[in-house]
Amino acid sequence: MKNLKPAAACLGTLLSASLVVGTTGCSTGNTTTATNTTTTEQTATATTTVAEPQPPVAKKVPKQLTQHSHTRTDNYYWLNERENPEVIAYLNAENEYTKKVMADTEALQEKLFNEIVARIKQTDESVPYKKNGYFYYTRFEAGKEYPIYARKKGSLDAKEEVMVNANERAEGKSYYAAAGMDVSPNNKFLAFGEDTVSRRQYTIRFKDLETGKILPDRILNTTGSAVWANDNKTVFYTMKDPSLRSFKIFRHTLGTPSSQDKEVFHEKDETFGTFVYKTKSDKYIIIGSSSTVSQEYRYIDASNPTAALKVIQPRERGLEYDVDHFGDSFYIRTNKDGATNFKLMKTPVAKTTKENWKEVIPHREDTFLEGTEIFKDYLVLQERKNGLTELRIKKWNDPKTDYYVDFGEEAYTAGISINPDFDSKVLRYSYSSLTTPSSTYDYNMVTKQKTLLKEQEVVGDFDKTKYESKRIYATADDGTKIPISIVYRKGLELNGNNPTLLYAYGSYGISMNPAFSSVRLSLLDRGFVYAIAHIRGGQEMGRQWYESGKMMKKKNTFTDFIDASEFLIQQKYTNPDKLFAQGGSAGGLLMGAIVNMRPELYKGVHAAVPFVDVVTTMLDTSIPLTTGEFDEWGNPADKAAYDYMLSYSPYDNVQAKAYPNMLVTTGLHDSQVQYFEPAKWVAKLREMKTDNNLLLLHTNMEAGHGGASGRFKPYRETALQYAFFLKLAGLADAETTGQR
Repeated sequence: MKNLKPAAACLGTLLSASLVVGTTGCSTGNTTTATNTTTTEQTATATTTVAEPQPPVAKKVPKQLTQHSHTRTDNYYWLNERENPEVIAYLNAENEYTKKVMADTEALQEKLFNEIVARIKQTDESVPYKKNGYFYYTRFEAGKEYPIYARKKGSLDAKEEVMVNANERAEGKSYYAAAGMDVSPNNKFLAFGEDTVSRRQYTIRFKDLETGKILPDRILNTTGSAVWANDNKTVFYTMKDPSLRSFKIFRHTLGTPSSQDKEVFHEKDETFGTFVYKTKSDKYIIIGSSSTVSQEYRYIDASNPTAALKVIQPRERGLEYDVDHFGDSFYIRTNKDGATNFKLMKTPVAKTTKENWKEVIPHREDTFLEGTEIFKDYLVLQERKNGLTELRIKKWNDPKTDYYVDFGEEAYTAGISINPDFDSKVLRYSYSSLTTPSSTYDYNMVTKQKTLLKEQEVVGDFDKTKYESKRIYATADDGTKIPISIVYRKGLELNGNNPTLLYAYGSYGISMNPAFSSVRLSLLDRGFVYAIAHIRGGQEMGRQWYESGKMMKKKNTFTDFIDASEFLIQQKYTNPDKLFAQGGSAGGLLMGAIVNMRPELYKGVHAAVPFVDVVTTMLDTSIPLTTGEFDEWGNPADKAAYDYMLSYSPYDNVQAKAYPNMLVTTGLHDSQVQYFEPAKWVAKLREMKTDNNLLLLHTNMEAGHGGASGRFKPYRETALQYAFFLKLAGLADAETTGQR
C-alpha cells in the first residue's frame, strides 16, 4: 500500500441536487471568491468580471465507525460506491474543476509533454539476453505506445520472431498491460498475462511460437505469470481471491479447460500471499508464502509436476528467508539467529530444515545483504552499505577471490540484471545515477573488465556534465543522519531562493535509489533542485532503517521528511515559499502526514494514489492488501495499534487550518490504494481548510495504481504535475514570454 474554509462562502459546482450541499464554504484556489447560484462560469458582477471556477462539494452522509468504544464519523464514506452514478459524477466534476483551474497552463502542459516525449528515443530496443539458445529483447517502434516482445534464434543476425506485439493486442482498449512472457523449455510455447482494466488481475494466454497462433487456453484472475514444468505442457500459476490476495496455486495442462485445473496449494492465512517460480537451475519449482515478517517455501522436481510438495522450512513468526538452488544444495538468504541485515546459508536438498543450514556469508552489522546471483564458478552478492548498493564477487573454489565492482561515482544506483546462464563468467548489471542515464554493463569476473552495452539515449542536447549531484545529510531530532540525494544544474547559488522538489517513499523496506530521469530534466532546466530524502521505513541504510520506520515507529518516516525539508531550507537551497513535496501510494500517506504536521513548510504538495485513510482501510479486510500488511502498519483491531494509527492517519487528522497548495491524483481502478481514499480526503479538506490555496483532485477514469498505460500517455499526467509546480513557483508565465 500500501485544510480550511475561506473567509467568503461560495457555492459548489452544480452537479445534482443530492450531490451539492447548498451554500458551503470551500477553497476557490484563488484569493478571489464569488457567490454563484447557477453556474461557475457566469459573471460574478455586472462589470463582466469572470468568476473563478468553484470546486464541487461532496454531499455528507454521516457514517458512524466504532472500534474499541471509540466512534468516528465519516461524512464521505459513501464515496466508496464505485458503481454509484453520483460518485462518478463527483469524480468527473473534480476533474473538470482541475482542468478549469489549470486552464492557464494548458499551453505549458502541452509544451512539457512534447519536450518529455521528444527526449525519448522513438525506435528503441533493450539489450538482448541469451537463454536456452535464443536471444530475447523488447523493442519499441516510433509513435507506438506499447512494446514488442521478440527473440532471435542462435544469433542476433537471425530472423526476428515476434512473440507479442502489445500494440496489436491493445487495439480498441483504453488500458492494456502485458506481463509474464515465459517460454516453455522446448522453446515452442509462450505463456503471458494481459490486464485490460488496471486492477492487476491478469488473464493468462498461450501462444504456439511455431505457428504464431494464440491457443484457446484462458486462465482468468491471475497474477499474470505462469511457470513451466519441464514436460513443456504443464504450468503453475497464482490465483487471486476477491480481495486480490494471491491465495492459491493451480496446475494447468496445455490444451485443457481451466475448469479442470488442479489446486496445488491454498494459502489459508489471510496475512500471507503465495507465489510460484522456477529455480535458475531449472530443476525445481518453488511455491512460496510470504508475510511481512515470515516466509515459507515448498518445492517439487520440475520434471515431476504432479509430485507432492515438500516444505523446506516451516513458517515461524520472525523467521524470514528466500531460496535458490545450485548443485546439491538450496541457498538461503535469511535473518535466522538475529541476522537483522541477513546472511547467506546453504542446506542439502535432502535435509532442508533450519538445523541443517550452514553459513556461507556471515551477518554483518554494517552491510545489508539484498540478494545473490549464483554462477557455476562465482557467487555474486548484492549488498547495501552506507546507503549505496555494492556488487561483491566471490569464486567458489578460491576463498581469497573476493572483490567489489568499482563504479567510479560517489552516488549511484546499481543492481544485478538478467543472468540466466549458470556457466557464464560474465555478470550483467544495471547502473545509473542522478546524472548518468540508465546503463547496462557486462562484467568479466575473470579479467575484471566491464563493457558498456547500452546507455539509454536522451534525444536532444542533453549533456550530463551540465548537472551536478551530491549526497548530503540532515540530522533528525534523535540524532539520526538522514541521507538526501540531490541534483541540479551546475551554477546553482545557495541563496535560499531556488524552487526545490523533495521526494520520498519510506515504507515496506523499499529503497529509493538515486537514479536518472530524462523526464526530470524539464524541472532541472527551469531552475529546480530535485532531492530524494532517504527516510526511515525504506532500507537504504540497512534492515534496521526499515524496522525503525514501521509499525509503532512509523512517525519516524514523517519526521525524517520534515527534518530533511528544514535542512534544505537551513542550507539555503530553498525556502518555504519555494519548497515542494511529492510522494505516491505509501509515499502519499507521507504527504498527508506532513501537511497535517507542518503545512507551513511547503508551497505545494503532490500526493499520488495516496494511502490516507489508514485506520478505516486497515479495519476492512475485504480491501486489497489489508490482511497482508498488519505487520507493516499494525492491526487496528488491537487498541494500541488503533490509537497509534489514528494519531497519524491523514484523513482522520484533517483540521480547520491552512494547508499548502495540493494536487491529488488517483485512478478509478486502483487495486493498491482504492480511489475513494484520496476522493474522501479531498472532500474533507475542502470542508475544513481555512486557506485559499489550490486543492485539486485528478482521477484517471481508465487506469489504476500505475496510471495510464502505454509508453507516452502517462506523461500527460506528469505534464499536469510539473505545470502545477511551475505555476506555484511563478515560472509558468515565463513560458509564454520566452523566458526561463
